[in-house]
Amino acid sequence: MKKLFPIITLAVFALTLLGNNAYAQVEETGPYLGMEYGKATGLGETDVRFTTARIISAALGLLGTIALVLVLYAGFTWMTAGGDEEKAGNAKKILYAAVIGLIIILAAYSITRFVMSQLFKATTGYDYSTTGDMY
Repeated sequence: MKKLFPIITLAVFALTLLGNNAYAQVEETGPYLGMEYGKATGLGETDVRFTTARIISAALGLLGTIALVLVLYAGFTWMTAGGDEEKAGNAKKILYAAVIGLIIILAAYSITRFVMSQLFKATTGYDYSTTGDMY
């Protein structure tokens, strides 16, 4: 057993040295790279950064609409409370939460717009405001 282990170990290492080396080679990709690939395959010509910005903008717009509806609902509930302190207190809580939500949504929209414009400027070298609105 003591002589068999070194022989097997030596055989395994020797077999790894005898094998052919595999050389990694890059396949020829052709002329279609980046946006040209999307044009050639019919996937569309819109840059993924603009698509992402539009999706985020639409989602934040939807959330803003929901927050605005909550503000209107809270105002209506408060106005129709008729002196009921419980209804008025509940309406105040909803109004407070909706206003905080609107502030968060507006901050998220501002941050998203800033990050996307800086990303566009960093990757293309152009200011997005001179090349068209990305939203």
